[in-house]
Amino acid sequence: MNIILFSRKQLNHRKEQLATMLHEIERLGLDYTVNEDFAAVIEALLGVHIPTERIFTERIVGRGDDVVITYGGDGTLLDAVTLLEDSMIPVVGINCGRLGYLTADDGQSIATLFEQIACGTLKFEPRAMLAVEGDIPTTLTALNEVTIHRHGATMISVDTFINGKPVATYHGDGLIVATPTGSTAYSLSAGGPVLDPLCRCFILSPLAPHNLTMRPVVIPDNSEVRLRVHTRSGEAFLSADNRTYSLKDGAEVTLRKASSELILAVPHNNTFYDTLREKMMWGVDKR
Repeated sequence: MNIILFSRKQLNHRKEQLATMLHEIERLGLDYTVNEDFAAVIEALLGVHIPTERIFTERIVGRGDDVVITYGGDGTLLDAVTLLEDSMIPVVGINCGRLGYLTADDGQSIATLFEQIACGTLKFEPRAMLAVEGDIPTTLTALNEVTIHRHGATMISVDTFINGKPVATYHGDGLIVATPTGSTAYSLSAGGPVLDPLCRCFILSPLAPHNLTMRPVVIPDNSEVRLRVHTRSGEAFLSADNRTYSLKDGAEVTLRKASSELILAVPHNNTFYDTLREKMMWGVDKR
């Protein structure tokens, strides 16, 4: 089995956790590769040398028996997803960030996590992604959300069609189209609902709508969503998770469920609802 390690250099890496990761890889007889930035951090903190042949610089390319392990927060995991050549490579997140809705471990049970990976007992579940194409440089996929948002102080308008039928024109700061996995991300802060990540639907969440009757809408995930942007400033932005592209006035994009899914590890001894209670402090009496 090959472990693909991924992290970003600007994170607050913890020496003891990195040491545990390398120790478990060696103890369990696992092979590994590591991205260039993370390799530099490991070498600096642990004083070990990582051979050049174990370091990759661009895309994550598997060999058939791989598991991607990200070390950071949700943003780090999203970065890794954008680099995957094959979305069927399972992804495991170790959280050293803040919220960590997508991560499987909080950094306190790394040895147990690697043991489960090696033994094949770690649980995974498929997560739907969005595919977006149109007036952007390339076709994109997003795990959390695709957002059209304003540039500068000028309000924008987003004409929205579902399966070719007009739904609304959203006047305001923009519009979020979120997956169930992304329901606890940007969409949530815009007033969108929390969805179980295995639901078969998407969310349309308006951003600071000018018309206060505009509310989030949940649609089936077999829907095709077409968006047309109008902006008096001449430019708006489209963001797919952590990547951003400019849109001209009148630009159109089409969103639909991606043909492939992400295989994501679920927290051991923890459910999505456990995570909600923990992260949102539901049930905590602050009186």
